[in-house]
Amino acid sequence: MANVMRWRYGETAPVVAAVDTESTIEIGDLIWLDGGLAKPAHSFPPAGTAAATRRSFAAAFLGVAMQQSRRGESQAIRVATRGVFEFDVAATTCSLGQWVGLAIDQTSGSPLSQQVEKVTEAAEAIGRVAARSDRPTTKILVEICSTVMAGGVAGTTAPAS
Repeated sequence: MANVMRWRYGETAPVVAAVDTESTIEIGDLIWLDGGLAKPAHSFPPAGTAAATRRSFAAAFLGVAMQQSRRGESQAIRVATRGVFEFDVAATTCSLGQWVGLAIDQTSGSPLSQQVEKVTEAAEAIGRVAARSDRPTTKILVEICSTVMAGGVAGTTAPAS
């Protein structure tokens, strides 16, 4: 995926994270923390089912890359741990506050670094929908919440659809 500045508004509460030199990170990638190193979502190991992968990823979710890092580079990058970002999504409608998690490729079962999907469990969520859409849309605004830095998505119930 190409570099895409997905930030739209809100405080980003950025952190500076060391990178895995074996990874390529693009601006706009969902980032997880592995042994103290930032890695893009597409490098996250599948955990059997899509739901299990989303739960495991959410537990390690750091934020959204605000800088790129090419393979072999060791300079730390800025990662947003909060804020509202626009992500690609399979055509859907959405309600304000619905949980959103990491999207999984339906064919390969691999995580996608710059796409999200609605989820039904807080444990799978990395954020909440920040703008309602009554018509099917392929882009949604998501208020992210880093699990690593802020404890993840707060609350135990999602709003009614």
